[in-house]
Amino acid sequence: MNSTILFYIIISILLFDFLFDSYLTFLNNKHFDDKIPKKLADVYDEEAYKKSQAYKKENAKFSTITSLFSISVTLLFFFLEGFKLLDDFARSFTNNPILVALIFFGIMMFGFDILSTPFSYYKTFVIEEEFGFNKTTKIIFWTDKLKGWLMSIVLGGGILSIVILFYQYNADYFWIYTWILIVVFSVFMNLFYAKLIVPIFNKQTPLEDGELKTAIENYAQKVGFKLQNIFVIDGSKRSTKANAYFSGFGSQKRITLYDTLINDLETDEIVAVLAHEVGHYKRKHIIFNMTISLILTGFMLYLVSIFISSPLLSNAMSVTIPSFHIGLIAFGILYSPISEITGLLMNIVSRKFEYQADNYAKDTFDGKFLVSSLKKLSKNSLSNLTPHPAYVFVHYSHPRLLQRIENLES
Repeated sequence: MNSTILFYIIISILLFDFLFDSYLTFLNNKHFDDKIPKKLADVYDEEAYKKSQAYKKENAKFSTITSLFSISVTLLFFFLEGFKLLDDFARSFTNNPILVALIFFGIMMFGFDILSTPFSYYKTFVIEEEFGFNKTTKIIFWTDKLKGWLMSIVLGGGILSIVILFYQYNADYFWIYTWILIVVFSVFMNLFYAKLIVPIFNKQTPLEDGELKTAIENYAQKVGFKLQNIFVIDGSKRSTKANAYFSGFGSQKRITLYDTLINDLETDEIVAVLAHEVGHYKRKHIIFNMTISLILTGFMLYLVSIFISSPLLSNAMSVTIPSFHIGLIAFGILYSPISEITGLLMNIVSRKFEYQADNYAKDTFDGKFLVSSLKKLSKNSLSNLTPHPAYVFVHYSHPRLLQRIENLES
């Protein structure tokens, strides 16, 4: 195989992924006007359903435009030898492989982010605003952007530098050192993400004493779930959409409730949602997902160590000087079909886990409150109640609302 053939294999992968996803989206879009199933008839009244249809169609149109723009820019970058130009530019400043990689990825990241910013701005301040979801101010939007860039520079740049150092130290076994680094980093972030990262973007406050806190503590005591940390996050400063999540493990585990969730649901419904999250913890879903993810990461890094030093990867990107950062991009695209398959399998497992967590909430609390909470949350976020099965199979990490309710009521 020569570099020209490999170049067109990479282009083919990019085009296939785009066309396949476009086809699934097309199938899904055709179901926007389907009649709502009887079990979900009470989610929307006629006016709310029309609003949800308009929201789905507006997002579908916007998604099509952004996807076309993204694939067009990507293909132009390949055919106009953008990687070569960017690599030459980085090397005009230094020959140090770490600094070259940092300049290369830094410019590429900022460039694509700047190109995508008008789309995210339109999504936030036009579409989300039109349908009553947006609470983000322009100051928050831009400060979030700056914070995200800063974190990418510090965390992304730092990890990339260490990985290249590993590669320079021992090219054959650098994948093992990198894997250990990722394992340690993943465990650390799972433990302390809520304490270190979330406060950069949101304010978290302990849940005040009262009916809700008492109900949560009573439930936790009933199921033998040691819980000391219950926090409320100010999600309402960006959106009206509600959420809740569980993070950490051991002494660092905590439950975080969006203030919008507390406003939208009754006490028993909130406890039911938390019972679902406790179900994930009790069934060891968090540990399983992290373990599988790290195993797959180790497998990918092993493959990287085999192919990364091949000049063929760099030549396929029109770059004459083989380098770690160019090889990494080429490998990432070539690996994407495997990544799609593993992602598909993980979605299948994830949907099964959602049923198990729902069953746990039903068995230890009350399924009817989880049903009512799911319906309210779907209504308030104008969710799609009639997605195409193929789209669900490929993209959904959760079962459809109808499937979850049928399981809870069975």
